[in-house]
Amino acid sequence: MVDVKIAKMCGCVKRNGIPEVQSFENPEDALKSANELAKEMTEKFCKKHIFSVAQNSQDELVIIEVEPTLK
Repeated sequence: MVDVKIAKMCGCVKRNGIPEVQSFENPEDALKSANELAKEMTEKFCKKHIFSVAQNSQDELVIIEVEPTLK
């Protein structure tokens, strides 16, 4: 089991109803979902942040804010 966690539950995440933790049976599915979610958060949310995926351990991926966008 691999968990995908969102490091910071900002207002955009909460408004969009995204759970703080999602669990997957295998690492490939977890990584694919985490990357898709990070891309969606970057492109469709408030557009004030850029998100990426970091691996905390074999069983945990975390979606983190890499940097604020320049606006």
